[in-house]
Amino acid sequence: MLLYDRKIPVSHTMKLAPEPFEKMKEGTKTIELRLNDMKRKTVMTGDTVTFVNAKDPSKTFAATVLRLHAFPSFRELYRALPLEKCGYSNEELITAKPEDMDAYYSKEDQLRFGVLGIEIKKAE
Repeated sequence: MLLYDRKIPVSHTMKLAPEPFEKMKEGTKTIELRLNDMKRKTVMTGDTVTFVNAKDPSKTFAATVLRLHAFPSFRELYRALPLEKCGYSNEELITAKPEDMDAYYSKEDQLRFGVLGIEIKKAE
């Protein structure tokens, strides 16, 4: 069976810095922004993601993937998705810009892989 034809949900693990980890855990951030690299191309709607706090790996929580939002660049993603769901506070929305993601991913990788918004719902 081809990977993209699978019917059984798969579990994934993703590390998060402490601040976005807490926002995701609290439910104030419901869309995680990533490169759409080979690892992320295996993520599908219905899969489970276990998020791990990068500074304290004993802190984790599970979430279900609701939707995947693929874009060629963060510029298109920032135009299309509600940034408050991507972790920006109301105060930060004024200055939010696609270049914020350059701190995490090189321009070359962004162009090479494209980008992905992973919309989740925290598991009960």
